[in-house]
Amino acid sequence: MVGVGKLLKQAQKMQKKIESMQAELAEKELEISSGGGAVVIKITAAGEFRKIAIDPELLKEDASLIEEAVLQAVKEASAQAKELHEAEMGKATEGMAIPGLM
Repeated sequence: MVGVGKLLKQAQKMQKKIESMQAELAEKELEISSGGGAVVIKITAAGEFRKIAIDPELLKEDASLIEEAVLQAVKEASAQAKELHEAEMGKATEGMAIPGLM
């Protein structure tokens, strides 16, 4: 059986790695475009929306088309940020099998 001290060290190491990764993800920015570039969204890998830009030409269109383009861009940005976040957090915790916790 693995000693309690060793388990605590593993847990502390994993916690520090996770905290570091969370800080990095909070600063890592993704730029996602939709509608052929008519809508551009900047979002962090932690899921914080930073900017939405809409091409002025799109604003000449019908409101429902604009709404759909913005909604699609938001969904895509959110999905990509979540995917990156999960992948990076998975890297932070790989190889840290603590019995009873994972």
